[in-house]
Amino acid sequence: MENKKLQSVLENWQKMQPLSEQDRKKLSKRFTIDFNYNSNHIEGNTLTYGQTELLLLFGKVIGEADFRDCEEMKASNVGLQMMILESSEKQVLTQNFIRTLHRTLLREDYTVYRNLPGGIQTSYIIHAGQYKTRPNSVITRYGDRFDYASPEETPALMTDLIDWYNKEEQEGNLSPIDLAILFHYRYIRIHPFEDGNGRIARLLMNYILSRHGYPMIVVRSRLKYDYLEALHRADLNVGSAPIDGANASLKSIRPFHKYMLDIITKEIGNDILFLTEHDENIWWYDGERVVFRTSTYNKILRTMQIEPKATLSYLQGEVGINRSALQKMLSSLQDKGYISRDDNVSWRVFITPSIY
Repeated sequence: MENKKLQSVLENWQKMQPLSEQDRKKLSKRFTIDFNYNSNHIEGNTLTYGQTELLLLFGKVIGEADFRDCEEMKASNVGLQMMILESSEKQVLTQNFIRTLHRTLLREDYTVYRNLPGGIQTSYIIHAGQYKTRPNSVITRYGDRFDYASPEETPALMTDLIDWYNKEEQEGNLSPIDLAILFHYRYIRIHPFEDGNGRIARLLMNYILSRHGYPMIVVRSRLKYDYLEALHRADLNVGSAPIDGANASLKSIRPFHKYMLDIITKEIGNDILFLTEHDENIWWYDGERVVFRTSTYNKILRTMQIEPKATLSYLQGEVGINRSALQKMLSSLQDKGYISRDDNVSWRVFITPSIY
């Protein structure tokens, strides 16, 4: 792990230990929403950040929402909690746990239909909790096809991957962070399931970090193409053969390794800021630090939190600005997803204050 910034951030993180119960709960709530939203959004889930928060915290959404996306998000959170619980146990990692995690995310088998040239329709079944039964591949952003391990290769490669991980963890030759990154890459190159591999990879990376006392991290969906590009550049170094990918070294995946070290450094650094900064004008939204230039925004948001059914007249009186300026600020907050209003009655605040 050759990253001085990361080492400095980790030292600062250690100085904060043990966290108070309040700080632990603040981080847990923030991570739960951020991880589920981003990991699923990377794979095409259409729920907004605000809808995700309402669904996971209160079991409902506002506005239009795809039923399947809602069910997927709820299952994702069950999988996350399962992973966190498993990471606290002393048992070794097993293929059975990974398959159970996959079954939890997908919930059940389902059929995918494809329209082929000539009006021909074909279909295949996505199996929940079972390794793939048909080849899978991806078309990269450059238009070339990249094949993952075949169904015939997958069971043996997964056995090797889990055996390697458990041995490496016991011997301690790699730092937990390096081990988590390398495991993520090797797993992706096998792509053992027909669907859900990216979500499983990010869960298992955090399983390893959590297991060793490191903060869990979020790969942000707004960085999706940078994330995929880092994987692609590592693939070019490693080569296209699945067996090579499944046995890649840290050196051979250097572009992805460096990218993930930077992500982990930023995420842990933001965790520290989130817990230590105390400024009424600093708020957080989906991993980004938002600094308002005027305390008026803070007054608006705080009023909404205290009085969710506040009318425009009430807000105007509490904040002390004219109606036109208030409406302009409300529009700005809504456009950025920081707030919403249920049926023009109740305000919902999705941005998190640095001062609770």
